Amino acid sequence: MKVLVIFDTRYGNTHQLAEAVAEGVQEIEGVEVYLRRVEITEPEAIIQQNEPWRKANEKFRAVPQVTLEEMAEADALVFGSPTRFGNMTAPLKKLWDSTGRLWVEGKLFGKVGAAFTSTGTPHGGNEVTLITMFIPMYHHGMIVVTPGYGDPAVFEAGSPYGASSVSGPQADKSPTENDLRVARFLGRRVAQVAKALSSSKA
Repeated sequence: MKVLVIFDTRYGNTHQLAEAVAEGVQEIEGVEVYLRRVEITEPEAIIQQNEPWRKANEKFRAVPQVTLEEMAEADALVFGSPTRFGNMTAPLKKLWDSTGRLWVEGKLFGKVGAAFTSTGTPHGGNEVTLITMFIPMYHHGMIVVTPGYGDPAVFEAGSPYGASSVSGPQADKSPTENDLRVARFLGRRVAQVAKALSSSKA
């Protein structure tokens, strides 16, 4: 069983959520998890002018960039993105826009999908972003998994649609422990559902 956690990040907060999702996946026996990033499309000169962005980007750049072949081979795909006006970032949208061949060939059909996000403010579009991130998954025929209220931490953080955190206007607030707990729960749930689906096909 193979789970890909594919994400974009600017100042590292979504990266922290991605790592927590991966930790949750690793708790399920027999399931492997791989962190993958989207293509970095912003000009390097712009990144270097912003110290917090530059530092986060160094860690982000060290994560391997996802390939369509990896997406086709995975059993589950969890996507993470900062919020951009209630939607995913342009680099993640670019990745989805490149999956036409996978759609034609049905390569993502029946795979488990899930999402997580980070926003600048408490009502900055986190739930809308999660929902809009599901739309490409629906088109591919993926089976969308959410945390619901399956963990008590969701009553304090995150969302029943997916894991999330509030980074603050300056993006300097890291995810809280409850945010990370929801992310780990989401990772476990994705792995459990993917494993169960795989067993039912055997």
